[in-house]
Amino acid sequence: MRRGNPAVCVRHGRRGRASATGRLAYQVGSAGPCGDFAVRKRRRPRQTPASGSDALDLDYLRALRALAERVQPAWLSDHLCFTGVDGHHLHDLLPLPLTEAALRPVVARIARVQDFLGRHIAVENVSSYLRFAADEMAEHEFVAEVVRRADCRLLLDINNVWVNSVNHGFDPCAYIDALPAERVLQYHLAGHSVRADGFLVDTHDAPVCAAVWSLYRHALRRIGPRPTMIERDDHIPPLPALLAELEIARRIAAEVAAEVQALA
Repeated sequence: MRRGNPAVCVRHGRRGRASATGRLAYQVGSAGPCGDFAVRKRRRPRQTPASGSDALDLDYLRALRALAERVQPAWLSDHLCFTGVDGHHLHDLLPLPLTEAALRPVVARIARVQDFLGRHIAVENVSSYLRFAADEMAEHEFVAEVVRRADCRLLLDINNVWVNSVNHGFDPCAYIDALPAERVLQYHLAGHSVRADGFLVDTHDAPVCAAVWSLYRHALRRIGPRPTMIERDDHIPPLPALLAELEIARRIAAEVAAEVQALA
């Protein structure tokens, strides 16, 4: 379970420029007084609001709605996963079966949450380390169908796409190409760990690697500029190293914007 450690947060302003650093918390995304800072309040409920089989935690949702009314965040987000079953909280982001039978209740649950909160939410694709034998579709198909049917937004974690592509053997660019671009609200970038057997683990404790930067560039070309967060939960380096990653994000975004402008 990740705790609320500092993270580099990049916001693209009106001109697509990455413009700020911030602090990662969880669950509520918020623009600051000048629109430059994104804040997410990191506090896990007993069951994630967006998915899972247990009853919705209405007390949690009431508290979240009250907080949102008070601070007026730019958006609310949750992970597309489950965190417990039969009242037992497992303190992890567990992948869902990629089946129609799993998709339907997730869509209905998101719709209920959005109705309760009175606003659209975003769901975030998670890293995973197994696949279910019953899977009926690719991960990108499942994610795309969830956001279309639920009429919600997508927080696209690009590092998780890369991690899963290596762990499960799919084309990460094809994954991004298949997503509905108009639904993507924000990008997340992060580092990961590489095990001796080549398996990747989404640990948020290392710099963003070259492959993830390349995939970020692809997402900018395919989907366009979006507010971007660089997450760092452990092994946090001195501030200059974090700011250096911020500059990489700014440079890539500027290069892609120049490409687009040249083709216009």
